[in-house]
Amino acid sequence: MTGLAWRPILPVGLLVAFTVVVLGFALWRVFAERADRRMMRAWIRRAVIVALLVVIVARPGVGGGSAASSVSQLNVFFVVDTTSSSAAQDWNGDQPRLVGMRQDIEQITNDLAGARFSLLTFDSTAIQRVPLTTDTSALTTAVKTMRQEVTFYSHGSSISEANTLLASTLAAAHNSNPQRANVVYYLGDGEQTSGQTPGSFASSKANTDGGGVLGFGTSTGGRMKVFDGYGDEYSTKGYIKDKTKPGSPDAVSRIDPTNLQAIASQLGVPYLHSVAGASLTPVVDQAQRGKIVSAAGRTATLFDLYWVPAIPLFALLFIEIAVVVRALGDVRPPKRPRRTSQGGTT
Repeated sequence: MTGLAWRPILPVGLLVAFTVVVLGFALWRVFAERADRRMMRAWIRRAVIVALLVVIVARPGVGGGSAASSVSQLNVFFVVDTTSSSAAQDWNGDQPRLVGMRQDIEQITNDLAGARFSLLTFDSTAIQRVPLTTDTSALTTAVKTMRQEVTFYSHGSSISEANTLLASTLAAAHNSNPQRANVVYYLGDGEQTSGQTPGSFASSKANTDGGGVLGFGTSTGGRMKVFDGYGDEYSTKGYIKDKTKPGSPDAVSRIDPTNLQAIASQLGVPYLHSVAGASLTPVVDQAQRGKIVSAAGRTATLFDLYWVPAIPLFALLFIEIAVVVRALGDVRPPKRPRRTSQGGTT
C-alpha cells in the first residue's frame, strides 16, 4: 500500500461528531469575538488545537510495505507413501524406509513444536489419519502405527494418489483460518508402478507456503517383506515377488528422484534426499525461524505521521496553559471590610 492512509483510533462516526461539535463551537466563538482581537486570537488558537487533535486521532500514515502478522502460526501436513515400497529395506543399511519416515516426522515435529499437525497417508487410496491438531501425542501414535499396505491388495501404486485429498485439505485449512501458513512435507520414494502417468500436485501450490519433499531409498534398491495385515512388518520372513520376471525373483524397489523433484516443483518446495543422520535444515529452517507465513497472513504496514501534528499541538497547549496561569494570577481576592470597635464598619 502506498500514499497517505488513515487508521482512526476512534470509530469514524464518533470522530466526525466530535469534530463537528467541538471544532464548530470554537469557530463560532472566533466569529463571536471578532470585535475583541485578543479574545479572537485565543479562540483561533483553540480551534487549531482541536483541529490538530482530530488529525492525531485519525492517525495518518504512509504505506511502507508489509510484515508477517503471525509467523508462529503453522499448519504442518505430512503426506506419507505407505505403499509396499515403503517397506523396501534400503534405509540406513537394511532397514525399511518406514523407519526413516518415522524418524524424519519425529524430528520435524520437534523442530516445529507449537504448530498444528496433520497426517495423510496413501497406498491404493489416500486417507487423512490425523486431522489438524496440536496434540503431538496423537500424531506420534499414528506415525508409530503406520504400516505398509497389505500385500494382497497391492496392484501397482501411484505417487500422486494423495494429490486430490491434499488439495482439498489445504483449501479447507486456508478457508478456516487464512492467517495460518500451510507447510507440506511429502515423504516417499517416487516409484510409479501403476502403469499410468503420475498426476500433478499443482492444485495444492496456491495453499502451500513451505515445506519439502523428502525422498527415501537408494538407486540400488531394496527388497520388501510381505505384509498380511495381521502382524507387523517384522512378523514374516517372506519377500514380495516380481512375477513379471522369469522365476519370480524378489521384487526390488528403487528411488526415483526425478518424480520426487517433479512433485517438489509442483508444490513449490525444495527436494531433499533423506539419509540417516543427515540434517533436515534445508526443508525445516525457514519454518523453524518463522520465515514461512501465509500470504493472507501478511498485513500492510504504515509509517505513522501522527507525531507531526503533535509537535505544534503541544506548543499551542503550553501557550494556552501559560495564558490561563497568567489570567489566574490577575485574579485577586476581594479585601475584607474592617470592623469598628462598635461593631460597625468603616
